[in-house]
Amino acid sequence: MFGLRANAPFSRTAMTEPLDTREPMTRMRAFWCGALAMFGVPALVLYAGILGYGAFAREAGLTLGQTLALPIFLQALPAQVVLADHAARGASLAAAALAVSLTAVRFLPMTVVLMPWIKGHGGPRWHELLVVHFVAVTVWIEGLRRLPNIQTEMRLVYYLGIGIGILTGTLISTALGYLAAGMVPQWMAAALLFTMPLTFLLAMIETARARTDLFAIVAGVVIAPFAYLWVPGFDLLVTGLAGGTIAWLLGRWGRA
Repeated sequence: MFGLRANAPFSRTAMTEPLDTREPMTRMRAFWCGALAMFGVPALVLYAGILGYGAFAREAGLTLGQTLALPIFLQALPAQVVLADHAARGASLAAAALAVSLTAVRFLPMTVVLMPWIKGHGGPRWHELLVVHFVAVTVWIEGLRRLPNIQTEMRLVYYLGIGIGILTGTLISTALGYLAAGMVPQWMAAALLFTMPLTFLLAMIETARARTDLFAIVAGVVIAPFAYLWVPGFDLLVTGLAGGTIAWLLGRWGRA
């Protein structure tokens, strides 16, 4: 697949050479160099949140197989958490599908931005459709940061390496979080579970660029407990819509 050749030259030196290069490389080397992104700082930060997801999925009653299947089919951590949460509560399929779909809407513009960078590979179009399955925030950021320095015809394979590499690290972290939640003391399991919402909160604060973003974060924190009590099957959906609407209104009022 993607023209990977088992006999392509590859060595430990190729793994340690700088990635910022336009020198000719084989498809196999491009793939493995892309896979090195699984050891990058953004990926390691992601794994910390994934540990919490693994612990959360265990507490939600999912089996290890089900917990590992979600990252494969749903690349984004928020979608995995939302689906696991709805499954644990016995929410309706329609509510779960709607909530997961809303978390995935942001991937459409991300995919549109990415597509020009992976064209020119010379292969069939379905290769592109398969590769965009790996579009998630961390993979997407790493791809846009690295792809400009890669040969045009190797970018698709390189991005595939990034996606599979980070997915591999994600599955390992998920399994560790799931297993650790059942072996460590209860207070440690609670701390492990808390890493997931804490990672989300810190990431949102870090990426906030406008006052409206901060309004949305504060509104969501305030509304979430009440939404959980009032509409337990739709609390995440209600929190997002209400918090975002309030933040937009406050931002518009401030500009006026």
